[in-house]
Amino acid sequence: MATLRRILFATLSIALILLAAMFAYSNPNPIDIDIGFVKLERVSLALAFAFVFVAGWLFGLITVALTLVRHTTEKRRLKKSLRHAEAELTTLRAPQPDDAN
Repeated sequence: MATLRRILFATLSIALILLAAMFAYSNPNPIDIDIGFVKLERVSLALAFAFVFVAGWLFGLITVALTLVRHTTEKRRLKKSLRHAEAELTTLRAPQPDDAN
């Protein structure tokens, strides 16, 4: 199964590299990019496209990581609360000494 996954990953990677190369070859003209606070002149369209793709991918990773950290923290808090509740329940179920005189 792991070998199939590696082959699939390698095939997908090669296909994406070939697609990016074909995109770069078919769009050789440089473009000007005005971001608002900076203007970039004569930038390759393929390079700009790749940069935006990578920036979006990194933004997605960061948001997923923050969500995972939040869920992990919540899970840890709930486990601690459960341990306290179980300890309290064990204490309440313990036999009480009789106060009968």
